[in-house]
Amino acid sequence: MVIRINPTSGDAAAALTAALEQVRQARRQRTLKGPAAIEFAAGAYTFTRGVTLTAADSGVAAAPFSIRAAPGQTVRFSGGRPVSGFKPVTDPAVLARLLPEARDAVVQADLRSQGITDFGVFHTRGFHRPIVPAMLEVFYQGRPMPQACWPKDGFATIKGVPVESQDIHGGAIGKLENGFFYDGDRPARWGNLDDVMVHGYWAYDWANSYELIGALDTGKRHIHLAPPGGIYGYRAGQRIQFLNMLEELGSPGQWYLDRRTGLLYFWPPAPLREGDVAASLLEEPFLTLADAAYIRIEGITFETARGTGIHVTDGADCRIEQCEFRNLGNYGVIVKGGARHAVRGCELAELGDGGVNISGGDRQTLTPADHVVENNHIHHVARWSKCYVPAVLGSGVGIRIAHNLIHDHPHCSILFAGNGFTVEYNEIHHVCLETGDVGAIYTGRDYTYRDNVVRYNFIHHTGGVGLGSMGVYNDDCVSGTIMFGNVFWKVQRAVFLGGGRDFRVENNVFVDCAPAVALDGRGLSKAPAWHDRIYQTMKQKLEEMNWRQPPYSARYPELADLVPFYEKDDGIPPGNILVARNICVGGQWTEIYWDATPDMVTFEANLVNGDPQFVDPANGNFDLKKTSPAFKLGFQRIPVEKIGPARNARQAASVVTREPASPQCPQGSRKPAL
Repeated sequence: MVIRINPTSGDAAAALTAALEQVRQARRQRTLKGPAAIEFAAGAYTFTRGVTLTAADSGVAAAPFSIRAAPGQTVRFSGGRPVSGFKPVTDPAVLARLLPEARDAVVQADLRSQGITDFGVFHTRGFHRPIVPAMLEVFYQGRPMPQACWPKDGFATIKGVPVESQDIHGGAIGKLENGFFYDGDRPARWGNLDDVMVHGYWAYDWANSYELIGALDTGKRHIHLAPPGGIYGYRAGQRIQFLNMLEELGSPGQWYLDRRTGLLYFWPPAPLREGDVAASLLEEPFLTLADAAYIRIEGITFETARGTGIHVTDGADCRIEQCEFRNLGNYGVIVKGGARHAVRGCELAELGDGGVNISGGDRQTLTPADHVVENNHIHHVARWSKCYVPAVLGSGVGIRIAHNLIHDHPHCSILFAGNGFTVEYNEIHHVCLETGDVGAIYTGRDYTYRDNVVRYNFIHHTGGVGLGSMGVYNDDCVSGTIMFGNVFWKVQRAVFLGGGRDFRVENNVFVDCAPAVALDGRGLSKAPAWHDRIYQTMKQKLEEMNWRQPPYSARYPELADLVPFYEKDDGIPPGNILVARNICVGGQWTEIYWDATPDMVTFEANLVNGDPQFVDPANGNFDLKKTSPAFKLGFQRIPVEKIGPARNARQAASVVTREPASPQCPQGSRKPAL
């Protein structure tokens, strides 16, 4: 049974809902023989609301139910509407507010006259903030356009705070309720402060948020942000940006929406044509799969919306394959719970949050979810939330993240939390571009995270500001990760062991990393921040998993090594760490510091600063010639030809399909006064 929908079928959500009811009725009447599918003909389909599939829409293993593009056809689901009717700005009051160079270039359109009246609601978003739909965004020729902002190139910085106190690490910091000082007189020319957003890395380079201005004193050059007003506090020198001011609309592509009048002001990058500009409206997921099973979503582009593309909750064996997710305000795909779901062969780009957010399995019983995220191309995501919204965010038990190509991300690319993760055959480059104290692959803060394998990944050319970045970041005493057969090239700290235990670092290649392997002993620190984390936070997580009883005591007998340390109050040292049969060329081999000592690590048969005889290192081919001396040390060949998406198994290091188009100002090192 195949039901076909074409672009002339009217409201897309209504047409899809009617087709779903036809399939349900056929099931109820038992007239459905074999698999069922809803097939969309080529064209664009506008969704004004989302559509939910339930258990009643489930297929079976032998006959899955599909929602798909017709073979060989391009099908686009849009959550936005075109904007037309642009004309020159003639209002003298508006022209006076515009920069001189913008007055002849900026055009305006009345959104309300075109039926666009919902501009969205501002919600603070960023680190430790909930997932919320974006406000209205503007897209030009399928690309997100940046809001008017200051500075237009890089960041300004916090000049100082009224009263300094100490943070938990002993550093100087100002309290949120006291606000902060800025430099210069730029805000004095902004006419309407009601909708000005302030984006800041307020105290740390790994914790950002967007806030509104509560009060601004141009005489004292002081700002109070509206509650909650940031994260942790304010620190002098930290980076800030201001967005959504008509007076700063100063570059092609930038836009400003006057929410009181409904007028959109836009500086077109090129002469406008009909259909060039669209605004996002849809806040719900296009498709929600709730407790459904054996569903296939295939070959469809989901674009121009404020929320998430597809949201899957519970159920089993649902697959999202060969789809594209772009220009969305939140994630491309969210999977919560269930078993054996898969996101395969998709491209995810220009998303406000991360790419794929996937969880499942039972950590109490260590029952795996068996979810899969593989063969995807994920790039230029985290346009808005920036921190801890990775290309792939996984939590739970038994999830495989494999054969993905990930690049151009401000923070971490893969973050996992739980047990039984396999992160393999991914190529990751040009990530950690805007943040610090960050890992391309990250996990942390729990002794019970075990059975996690990071192998055969190619991580190269990473960024990092402030405290820098890591290739594989085992943070805050997390333990037990196996890192085998990875290639690290031009990565700051390639493998970072942040105070944990029971690591295996074997058979990896490190080229121009500084260092290749870093180990600290933060678990031994007497400072309250670290002592409390070990003896309160980490201990509580152990107890939550009932770690002294099966399955944890049986599966992870090394956890018993923690008992004598918890019976005393002297901290927990690194230990049971093997670093063996690795190759290190250039850069620095190891860094062991902060109460850690070399005797906490067993080093065996590593080839350091010898000639390993790479095949073509200048072009990123770190396969070994058959005569390599590493093989005599027991090194096993890394299958470099399998790294990356299967559809193009060996991507070049310079792969970039589009330039970044952040809603914020372009990143840079300049720190101008306001």
